[in-house]
Amino acid sequence: MAPSRLDALPIGAQHPQYRELLAVRKDSVPGRILVEGTWEHNQLLTTQATITTFFYCPEEAEGTTAEQVAARANEIYRISPKLYARITRKNRSDGLLSIARLPVWRQDEFRFDESSLILVADGVEYAGNLGTLIRTVDAARADCLVLTNRRARPTHPAVYAASRGLVLSTPVLEFDEISTAAAWLREHRVEVHLADPEATGSYRDTPYRGKPTAFVVGSEGGGLSEKWHQQGFGKVSIPMLGQADSLNVALSAGILLFEARAHKDGW
Repeated sequence: MAPSRLDALPIGAQHPQYRELLAVRKDSVPGRILVEGTWEHNQLLTTQATITTFFYCPEEAEGTTAEQVAARANEIYRISPKLYARITRKNRSDGLLSIARLPVWRQDEFRFDESSLILVADGVEYAGNLGTLIRTVDAARADCLVLTNRRARPTHPAVYAASRGLVLSTPVLEFDEISTAAAWLREHRVEVHLADPEATGSYRDTPYRGKPTAFVVGSEGGGLSEKWHQQGFGKVSIPMLGQADSLNVALSAGILLFEARAHKDGW
């Protein structure tokens, strides 16, 4: 009987791969993200993402997921319950930790038509919000998420959880300059709407047909950068009917994207 890949020798705290795991947990390794837990690994297995390293704690793990992940991983290491406890972010331990490689999306790969939807998020501050925005983009069948002035990184472990693993399959583009992002949208003849609570036009006043559509949403604290307002794009707002003056950025994005999707798809 062939030995299982899970029969790898255990490693200690000074092993280079365990140190890399600590670095990924701290969100300090570009292009790599930490995946932890049974449900999260089952989601990982549904993607084509490269699993660079799999860490397995047999005393904490249950079920068959570990064998499936081991079959995909480039490298496998066993760690002790003590080492696992030092790095786990979950209250309930599943004994499964992986480092996965985020896909790289290029600006020149995209082609848009009148059914296309794009969400632009400016100044995202929190990893949880970024993950929820990614999940919202997928739910509305939008083409991609564009980030400008981003503070939270897609590699933060909380992004994986908040996006329900969709950070591995949802296109995310980053632009260093707002002017470059705006020029890219113009080049693709995208009709751009800035989400501005002070705008006089309601988001429901536009038919969202005939061209690709993009919505630009700002951060929770500071709203949209003034540089976006300098681009000459139109503005829309979601009317506030109570005492609140605005909505959570992910909720606002969902309302806008689904309204446009309904117009584009005729429902």
